[in-house]
Amino acid sequence: MLFKSYVAWFGVFDDGPSWAIMLKELPFILLIFCLIEWFATKRKLMIYTIFNLLLTAIFFAVIIYYKYYGVIVTYKALEQVNQVTAVSNSVFSLIDPQYLLIFTDVLVFGYLLFRNKSARNWKQAIRRPANKKIIACLFSISLLITSLNIYTNRGSFNEVVKAEQMGIFNYEAYTLLNQKKAELIPSEEITQERINELKGLSENKADILQLNGALEGKNLIIIQMESLQNFLVHLKIDGQEIIPNLNKLVQDHTYFSHFYHQVGQGNTSDAEFVVNTSYYVPPEGAAVQTYVDKVLPSLPRLLKDKGYNTATFHTNVVEFWNRGELYSSLGFDHYYDKSFFGEEDTVFFGASDHVLYQKTAEKLEEMDQEANPFYAQVISMSAHHPFTLPEEKMTLSLPERYDDTFVGNYIRAQHYADAELGTFIADLKNRGVWDNSVVVLYGDHVGLPTTSLDDEDLSLLNEILGHPYDYSDMINIPFVIASSGVTPEGEQKQIGGQVDILPTVANLLGISLEDHIHFGQDLLNQKDYNLLPERYYLPTGSFVNSNEVFISGSGFEDGEHHLLKNIQETDHITTENDFYHALSLLDLSHSYVSQLPLKQ
Repeated sequence: MLFKSYVAWFGVFDDGPSWAIMLKELPFILLIFCLIEWFATKRKLMIYTIFNLLLTAIFFAVIIYYKYYGVIVTYKALEQVNQVTAVSNSVFSLIDPQYLLIFTDVLVFGYLLFRNKSARNWKQAIRRPANKKIIACLFSISLLITSLNIYTNRGSFNEVVKAEQMGIFNYEAYTLLNQKKAELIPSEEITQERINELKGLSENKADILQLNGALEGKNLIIIQMESLQNFLVHLKIDGQEIIPNLNKLVQDHTYFSHFYHQVGQGNTSDAEFVVNTSYYVPPEGAAVQTYVDKVLPSLPRLLKDKGYNTATFHTNVVEFWNRGELYSSLGFDHYYDKSFFGEEDTVFFGASDHVLYQKTAEKLEEMDQEANPFYAQVISMSAHHPFTLPEEKMTLSLPERYDDTFVGNYIRAQHYADAELGTFIADLKNRGVWDNSVVVLYGDHVGLPTTSLDDEDLSLLNEILGHPYDYSDMINIPFVIASSGVTPEGEQKQIGGQVDILPTVANLLGISLEDHIHFGQDLLNQKDYNLLPERYYLPTGSFVNSNEVFISGSGFEDGEHHLLKNIQETDHITTENDFYHALSLLDLSHSYVSQLPLKQ
């Protein structure tokens, strides 16, 4: 089991394994040993085998989950186990053969158990009663060390740091036993003034808001692009534009280059939640699991009050990530899923972006001919992890060094997604829908987490970027507003996040948020400063502000500061106040949403 600990620490922690494993993992393992020796009088070999399999599975899950999300998996992720089969390609792509070494003893013991003589010898050896005094002494010492490991490190904010300080098994036990719910802030104490104060915003009076109602009555089309990161904008490799259609939008319309994802465990579905509510994701689990029993104040509801018809389009089944309940909570009138798009030209777990855009354009033309305007949310999916598209869709020719690399597959997948986006835009224009609409486009979440990349991939990214790929690149996604010349053209350098989309769009459409609690800000008016709390892909306490991406350590003082590049000048200096304000904003959001009325 110590060897398994070594492999797990090597796969998860930056500093790798050390002698500390002896003090942090071994005592927990000895506790299990002592309990079995005390209480298991029969079938002891079978019990040892079961616990060996269980502890091995925990180590393996920790490694794979960390490679995908950059966080330490806990028992709460069992709520998502039904999603694993749907994303099995993504899971298998993360398995490095060296991590399978932790199953070596399972195979060896399994083989030996089938040899009757070996099995008899083991059973006879295990049946011999252990010395109770030695077991009691060993148990007491192990319990003391385990308790100290947990107690002295429980205050750390960074979950990965906490797991390294406690030990992986101790951390898993701590999260299982420490299920005390955080006390909610009374809803009457959660005001827009308090939120704005924590965010460091100066008040804008309604009569001086720029572009208020400038697009009132227009259709709203929000396109959520799968795994789209901002470094692809304007990127050329051997003279080839990677995403030429998005580049054209960026050039001709309003483009926010310093825009950041704010998703949690639910990834794509969390992006849908944040964008449509201007709330943050929950502290544990995905929004589609934690909040969908609520009636959520949302963009669809605000627009329905203005007479809009609302619909959302996604080619997978609506049950995936509990979207049926999410769309009900958000107040969408209609959803169009696999039953509408069919199984033609399937990529991963739904029809391709080609089918998505073709059938969506037809439906939007119908909706455009109705008396009322519409809001359509369109969720692309073909550029999904692990980015292994069918060969006929890989039309981009890259230099040989990109072959058989994660980064190369990602770039080719995004090139395909961009080509289909261009076809969709042309189709909307031909059908007369484009000119009647404001189109919003953004990436849903990171596509290339630092924890998933090997040295070859990192080298390619460093070559592309001209600097080491870091957190400020990883969570940076594009945000574009296409509005036929109404909003300012070109690059906007103020900081923004997905939580800001609702208030920005609401102002353009002339929708008042006076009675709507929101945690984002209007990026076309409140430009001086922004504070964006982050969850999940970054440790608790991490945030983006107008200077940097801050990654929490045990607290603020030992955190990491990743300065943003090519930003507008600001006088703000990051302090511990930003750290605690970010935590307070997350608490306010969770408290507010948790106390919303239940759906009937």
